[in-house]
Amino acid sequence: MMFDAEVLRVLADPLRARIVELLAVEALCTCHLVEETGARQSNVSNHLRLLREAGLVDSESHGRFTYYRLRPDVLDGLARGIAAVAEQARTTTEIRRPC
Repeated sequence: MMFDAEVLRVLADPLRARIVELLAVEALCTCHLVEETGARQSNVSNHLRLLREAGLVDSESHGRFTYYRLRPDVLDGLARGIAAVAEQARTTTEIRRPC
């Protein structure tokens, strides 16, 4: 497969996608994400865990708070993979497998 389907699956959730959009602008802690999304703290924390496990987000402790930062390199890789699939589809539009 040309792209990481697990990363794509993680990004498919609307709240996780919103968290990624927010983290693209600045590093935020859980309390900021709760405030911005209106989701419960436990829900945001669970989504952040999945984003970390997928490699999309890094965390860094600052005193009592943990700040989360987006890893754009992972998104770049996903974008390149999806672009490669689109390019392949463009170049193989006339190929048909015989029945």
